[in-house]
Amino acid sequence: MNTSTTTVATADAERVGPAFAVDGMLAARNKTRQALRDIAARVKPGMEEEDAVAMARQVLIDAGLTLSWHPTRVRFGRNTIKPMRQASEPGVVLQENDIFFIDIAPRHDAWEGDGGAAFVVGNQEDYARCAQDAEAVFHAARRAWSEQQLSGEALYAFAENEARQRGWELNFDLPGHRVSDFPHAAIHTGSLAEFEGVPSAMRWILEIHLRHPDHTYGAFFEDLLLEDSYYV
Repeated sequence: MNTSTTTVATADAERVGPAFAVDGMLAARNKTRQALRDIAARVKPGMEEEDAVAMARQVLIDAGLTLSWHPTRVRFGRNTIKPMRQASEPGVVLQENDIFFIDIAPRHDAWEGDGGAAFVVGNQEDYARCAQDAEAVFHAARRAWSEQQLSGEALYAFAENEARQRGWELNFDLPGHRVSDFPHAAIHTGSLAEFEGVPSAMRWILEIHLRHPDHTYGAFFEDLLLEDSYYV
């Protein structure tokens, strides 16, 4: 692909819809992050995963958010290794020392939110480290993108190396994606990991899904790709 063609493809992939507004996108993000915290606070050992999903949906509805463009997910224990498009094993119950993650994609008015984070209950240090590392890899990759002007491809290569250095596998079945005023899929459906240009802020979701090499558990973190000032 020549330079002019690449430039056109990059611009096309980063188009927005007629309702796009920075304030709207940030409001959707803020409401999404708050909903993650509210859902996590209600997850307790002994809860079955399906009940946690139903609870999470209700939390979003009660917050005035619209259940939007991908299913609400809460995954416990051994289900935390599965790609998002793969159904959870049914009937998994959160144990006293366990790991879980939440993945939500609500809509606030015209704007898409998307967020995910991992949490632990009890005192399993390896689970805690995995959850912490998912967020750490996210921020390391995000800072490298901001400081080095990495392409989407280079951003995920960086993230893979960061994950490997910490002893985890990076799951490329979760390669990041566009986000916009709803619906982003009408604008662009390609992944961030395959994006040849330098992704712009406020346009992409960076997804980090870590898995233990023996595939017994994993952790997830995702958020809007933004500069440091938004994380102070």
